[in-house]
Amino acid sequence: MNWLWAIVVGLILGVIARAILPGKQAIPLWLTCVYGILGGMLGNAVAGWIGVRHTGGFDWIRHLLQLAGAVLIVALGTPLWQSIRGGGRRRSVTR
Repeated sequence: MNWLWAIVVGLILGVIARAILPGKQAIPLWLTCVYGILGGMLGNAVAGWIGVRHTGGFDWIRHLLQLAGAVLIVALGTPLWQSIRGGGRRRSVTR
């Protein structure tokens, strides 16, 4: 059940991260979910490093760090994905 929860939260984080970033991110929904999961893991790691991982109540700082991680991963991963996929459209050179 933890993997299902990670997918759901990753999808939510990825979609919010894409909405925060300016411009259009030409990545598929499954990659948005993967980036959100990776961003959530990065945010959890940073929260653990600064000592806010286990707090009482709702962990606002941890959730904001997860969102910041997702924004970072989406911002860095989108150009990488586009370079791997060839940038969407291929331009032909005519002489």
